Amino acid sequence: MGNLKIKELDSIGYVDNRLKSIVINTIAKHFKHHTNEDIISILIHIRDNPDTYVNDAIKSKIALAFISEKHDLPANEYQLMQTLTPIKIYGADEIEDAAKQQMALALSLPISIQGALMPDAHSGYGLPIGGVLATRNAVIPYGVGMDIGCRMTLTIIDADEKFLNRYDHQIKKVLFSDTHFGMEGGLAVAQYHEVLDDSRFKATPLLKKLHGKAIKQLGTSGSGNHFVEFGMIKLADNNTLGLPGNSYMALLSHSGSRGLGANIARHYTQVAMDTCKLPRQAQPLAWLNLDTEAGQEYWLSMNLAGDYARACHDRIHANLLKTLGLKALHKTENHHNFAWREKLADGAEAIIHRKGATPAHEGELGIIPGSMATPAYLVAGKGNTDSLNSASHGAGRAMSRQEAKASMTGSALKKTLAAAGVTLIGGSMEENPSAYKNIEAVMAAQTNLVSIQGKFMPRIVRMNNE
Repeated sequence: MGNLKIKELDSIGYVDNRLKSIVINTIAKHFKHHTNEDIISILIHIRDNPDTYVNDAIKSKIALAFISEKHDLPANEYQLMQTLTPIKIYGADEIEDAAKQQMALALSLPISIQGALMPDAHSGYGLPIGGVLATRNAVIPYGVGMDIGCRMTLTIIDADEKFLNRYDHQIKKVLFSDTHFGMEGGLAVAQYHEVLDDSRFKATPLLKKLHGKAIKQLGTSGSGNHFVEFGMIKLADNNTLGLPGNSYMALLSHSGSRGLGANIARHYTQVAMDTCKLPRQAQPLAWLNLDTEAGQEYWLSMNLAGDYARACHDRIHANLLKTLGLKALHKTENHHNFAWREKLADGAEAIIHRKGATPAHEGELGIIPGSMATPAYLVAGKGNTDSLNSASHGAGRAMSRQEAKASMTGSALKKTLAAAGVTLIGGSMEENPSAYKNIEAVMAAQTNLVSIQGKFMPRIVRMNNE
């Protein structure tokens, strides 16, 4: 019980001998009543979702110990700037100090040009969730995040509420059978998408190695706050989609690049940390210069992971609509863990990191979800340069996952969902609606960033089991 050996750690990805003792000691102290099988399952989840555990008092030590192999590359040392680059904060009164401090640290990097903090912001690892950062010709792997290309996809369907009510039983069955959540396993029917034939999978040894995992996980979703849900969307009368301002059935999904993105993030974060030496508190913000081979490799890999995340959503939506015999009227999608090469207001080129932030250029459509029992908003960007053409990516967490789990009982969650008219398949207490900020307050804090095109209400929600 709780006596995992070094050899077993090696089998799931630990390679840095300096940190193995930390993991072994943490397990011995806090997991002594767990079986080794349970511990390995926990470690695999932490390995693939380290951002989830950064604020966990115990598991954060393990999350930070998952790293890729060392690299014999030249290292450069950098100091932080004393004068911070400019930042605009939206909804500042509702953002925790820890997130503001993390953003201030990022703004002291010598590569930083401009920053913004979205109203759903909370602390993370590296950049805070909801942090937007412009840099000079450099990309910060942890400024993108572990789940590269995590994204939203909304399909507006040629069906009304009568269909949703009449076929709710069939919809529930299809959501259970035609989606898959979590790390292990996959869909019963093999999936295909042209991204699997992308030549970039042959570009580096790492991508070659990850191709098989990408094939297996295509069309599946992660754990935590990832979801696939049916509901109703009411479009504004003057919406920019070209559809009448009616109520429509809609399908909304939230997920990322699965194991492909997580492994890319771990690998290149370690390369960055090995070659870009910063003061200890800033080390997670280590960057890769885009003129270097490693920087170019990461940029290629990041973009492939983003395309793969899109492919997963493509399969999810196509599968569900085909099985239910439904027709799509309009599809909107956006990344929110990514980096883009863009022009700033002064015409200078920069790398824009949006870690948990939605691109919101003039007229650009995006989706900002609340929780399993609160609205999601279809929005159009206003192109606000102070926000680096960005908006929030959701309501944002008001509680840590541990706090959320302790804050609500199963019966209380059932009552909350029943009151909202929501059926939940799977799910966990960590994602209960009270764990999130008030989505209406978040939207009110960013009226200068986006205009609302439609309001989506979830009705049947599928998430990973607790």
